[in-house]
Amino acid sequence: MEYTTYTSPLDNASHSSSVPPLCPTAATLFFLPSVYTLLFLTALPGNALSLWVFLRCISAASPIHVYLSHLSISNVMLSLTAPFLAAYYARGSVWTQSSVPCQLVLHGVTPVLHINIYISIMILTWLALSRFAALIQHTHASRPSSCATLLPHSFFACLKRTSFASRVCTAVWVVAVGGIVPVTVYYSVNEAMSGDAAAKGGCGEVCYNPAVEIGGVRSATVAVPVITLFFVFYLLVLLSYMTVLRHIRRSRRSTSVPTSQCMLGRVFRNIAVIQIVLSVCLLPYHIFKPIFIYVAHYQHQLKYSPGPNTCNHCHPLSTFVELKNCLLLLAALRGSTDPLMYFLLDKTFRHQTLRLLRCKENNPESRQMCSVTGSGNQNAAQLVDGNAATTTAGLSQGSVL
Repeated sequence: MEYTTYTSPLDNASHSSSVPPLCPTAATLFFLPSVYTLLFLTALPGNALSLWVFLRCISAASPIHVYLSHLSISNVMLSLTAPFLAAYYARGSVWTQSSVPCQLVLHGVTPVLHINIYISIMILTWLALSRFAALIQHTHASRPSSCATLLPHSFFACLKRTSFASRVCTAVWVVAVGGIVPVTVYYSVNEAMSGDAAAKGGCGEVCYNPAVEIGGVRSATVAVPVITLFFVFYLLVLLSYMTVLRHIRRSRRSTSVPTSQCMLGRVFRNIAVIQIVLSVCLLPYHIFKPIFIYVAHYQHQLKYSPGPNTCNHCHPLSTFVELKNCLLLLAALRGSTDPLMYFLLDKTFRHQTLRLLRCKENNPESRQMCSVTGSGNQNAAQLVDGNAATTTAGLSQGSVL
């Protein structure tokens, strides 16, 4: 289900009764609701705990923790949409399009889902740039990286400031909300009412229908720049990580680097795992979406007409719609993997989380030690970041990126 696919796939509303309905299979009726329920049960507690650790056990005195705090907030909001989406896929073919649950999911839950997916993409991009600046500027290789000479010094200085990270996160929220909410409002005022009126008496009266899931020309027009923006962010992340990996390889050959080979190996592993998570969760959906738009509009040009008993046929794009929704679920599942990624790759986060869990089992006096210890560790991490000889070790132990 897409916030950009609310318009009817047929421009002429008088032909809406000739559009066959979508035929949901077990993938929509059982698989998607089950996995969205699992997403809610895992992502909400995991990200809530992560947010508590970042805000209370680790002082937000560095850009990395500012970014991760906002990422955890975004993941919490994304997880709250999961129960509604599970209900939509399980009961969407029964709900009427004008019913309260359908309108809530279409105009409330779906925009929140997409807002937080793209917020996470933008924050991860800035995380990559922040780690890129931390490692490249304090070079340990035999010669400085070309990026350090080509890019202005102010660029690296800004990326290491906490105030700059806070402004970036604020701008990310403004851009994501400002870009998606107007589309939803325009649909609610101009398109949904006419589409709902045209569907009455036809096959598209239920909530799970082609008008909602496929969309039209205006929907595709909005989707294309969003998809393009994703690939810009994805290539930026990929480029920054490739540059960092190349820099680490050169650092390994430098005799002046005191960091152990094992430490550099952990940096390689961390970067590889994060890049794999981004590629597996987010890339398939954004590759398939342009294909889906093309196929949907190609079918529209064919002016499919199954005959007099339209409602007894299945829409030819039913399978494509289900595949699109499964890939959207895969993109949303990244919210569940982030806490596990923090725990496995970030030594500071792992120690503070375990300490927090132990504090809950001990007396109230020891519980107060979490925030004190977290602040001390954060101050130590800042000293590490300021030492040019141990920046790579700080990257491996003090942050997930």
